[in-house]
Amino acid sequence: MNKISDSLKKNKTYLISLALSIFVALVIGGILMAVTGFNPLEGYAAMLKGVFGSTRVFGNTLTKMLTLCLTGLAMTVAAKAGVFNVGGEGQLFLGGLAATMTGIYLQGVSPLIAVPLAFVSASVAGGLYAWIPAVLKVKLKVSEVITTIMLNSVAIYVCTYLVNSSGPLATKDFGVLGGSDAVPEAFRFAQIIPKSNLSTAIFYSAVIAFLCWYLMQKTSIGLEMKVTGENERFAFFAGLPKDKIMIWSMVASGVICGLVGMFEVYGYQTRFQDSISNEFYYDGMLVAMIMNYNPIGIILMSFFFAVIDIGASAMEFSTGVSGEISDIIFSIIIFLMAAEGGITKAFTARRQQREAKKRLRKENE
Repeated sequence: MNKISDSLKKNKTYLISLALSIFVALVIGGILMAVTGFNPLEGYAAMLKGVFGSTRVFGNTLTKMLTLCLTGLAMTVAAKAGVFNVGGEGQLFLGGLAATMTGIYLQGVSPLIAVPLAFVSASVAGGLYAWIPAVLKVKLKVSEVITTIMLNSVAIYVCTYLVNSSGPLATKDFGVLGGSDAVPEAFRFAQIIPKSNLSTAIFYSAVIAFLCWYLMQKTSIGLEMKVTGENERFAFFAGLPKDKIMIWSMVASGVICGLVGMFEVYGYQTRFQDSISNEFYYDGMLVAMIMNYNPIGIILMSFFFAVIDIGASAMEFSTGVSGEISDIIFSIIIFLMAAEGGITKAFTARRQQREAKKRLRKENE
């Protein structure tokens, strides 16, 4: 009971710290607007209107949220088992390219066959690319942070070469630079909101998010991942197959990233482009770390980040406030949450000192 109580108290403290961090970040953002000659209330009102004022933009916001959510969950699946997949961006590129080429080569085949095969190819490409650094870590003790960062560059440069103007997979469609041929229309996900980026990929994303939550919170595998991640030596002496847990957690992370690449192409981009991702995975990593790798928290924070990001562009268009304000807000939140542990300890220590002084006064009286 004491452990449960301590855990609830810790989570409550963290959530309060997060809420305060967001509040402080928004206040500082407002001050910057005021200093540069803009009305903060008008700016934030324009931001909210830009997100919720039309179904089209709200659909784009949900699409951004889904990308952040899935990349954040991909980071979480690996981190729970004690491995840090920093290579999700490269896995996303490879998954997107593999799914695209599968769709192109299967043109004329029934979507009931081609689309599932595209899912498989994206999953295999992302998972296999994540398997390499996982094995190097487990078997040779090579830092997965270093290997995944290096493999990121390899994957991105290779994919970019393949679809650039002189690459073997480049399209001959007029006006398209740095892209492949388009995926057949019959294979693409249907739009949910007209003229927006939101497609039926939202349903696949919801299934993936649910499976991640269920795996980590409701299964013995999730418990084994948590034990391995928190104390690798204890997991070893407890008889857990820690090596397999770490490898397959990394592979699962890569699979999710590969599917994100497919969703980008089949959802609204229609073809693989060398600009398929604007560092989506790094944003997802930040979301995951801010929320302490909590699946539910990642979903909520992904929505907040998407609102600020999409809303900032609308705010810049309607009021003239620089859209860079979103990066400032994100940076402040990240900085404050990174320092949350130290700040909380400092306040706790001060409170304990005050209480100790009060007790001494009472005893002396």
